[in-house]
Amino acid sequence: MSIRKCLFPAAGYGTRFLPATKAMPKEMMPIVSKPLIQYGVEEAMSAGMNEIGIVTGRGKRAIEDHFDKSYELENQIAGTGKEGLLAEITEIIAQCRFSYTRQVEMLGLGHAILIGENLIGNEPFGVILADDYCVASPDSVMQQMLKIYERYQCSVVALEEVPLDRISRYGVIDGLESDGVFRVSSMVEKPQPELAPSQLAIIGRYILTPDIFEILRKISPGNSGELHITDALNVQARNDGVVGLKFKGSRFDCGGLDGFVAATNYTYDALKMEFGA
Repeated sequence: MSIRKCLFPAAGYGTRFLPATKAMPKEMMPIVSKPLIQYGVEEAMSAGMNEIGIVTGRGKRAIEDHFDKSYELENQIAGTGKEGLLAEITEIIAQCRFSYTRQVEMLGLGHAILIGENLIGNEPFGVILADDYCVASPDSVMQQMLKIYERYQCSVVALEEVPLDRISRYGVIDGLESDGVFRVSSMVEKPQPELAPSQLAIIGRYILTPDIFEILRKISPGNSGELHITDALNVQARNDGVVGLKFKGSRFDCGGLDGFVAATNYTYDALKMEFGA
C-alpha cells in the first residue's frame, strides 16, 4: 500500500524567534526565498505523499494563504520577469490537496498528531516537522524512510547521532542494528545524558501506522502535561512495531537561531553553485 498522506504539525508559537513570530508563523520563516514548510511539502511530494494535512493554531492563516492561489498578485506580475518566481508554489498547489485542522491547546507533538486523525483516517502516513530542514540526495529523507516502510510494514523514525550534551533535547532510542536499520526496543523522551540509552535521536520525520491514534488516546500525558509521541511509539516498539533509519543527508534544526542561520548559509551557497552566481 502506497502512502498518500503527510501530516504537518504546525501549531507551535515559535517563541525562540520572537519578535519575528509574533505575527508570522515560524513555519513561514524563509530559508533564502522559500518558507520552511514549503521545503517540507516538497519532501513529502518526493515520496508520493500529495495529500497534505496541516495542524495549525491561532495566527497561522499565512500557511493556508501560501498554499492557495493569489489572483491579485499573479495578475500583477503576469508577463513580467517575476512570473517565474511563483512557478514552484503554483506546481505544488496544482499537484497537492491541502486540508487543515486546528490544535486549540498546545499539548505536545503526540496531541497534535492525534488532532490530525480526521485528516488522515485509517491508513499509514508521514509526519514532517518543518523545523527540521533536511537536505539529502538523490533520495530525500522521506523517500529513504518510505523504502524502509515498504520492507518492514511498521512505523519508521528518522535517526541522527547527536552529541551527549544535546541529547536531552530529543527522544532517544535503544535497539539493535541490522542491515543499516535499527529494530527499536524502547525509547526515552529527553533523557539526561547519563541515562540516555544511546546517542541516536529521533528527528522530525516519521512514518506512522494508523494504530498510533488509538494508542495516543489511551496513554497518559507526561509530567509536563504534554502527550509525547515517544510514549505511543514505545507501545508499538514493545510489539516489534518500530524501526529506525539513520538517514543519509544533512539536517538543520531551524527551531533555533544557530540552525536557521546555518541552513540559510548552506542553501544560499548551494544556489550560487547551481546557478553559477
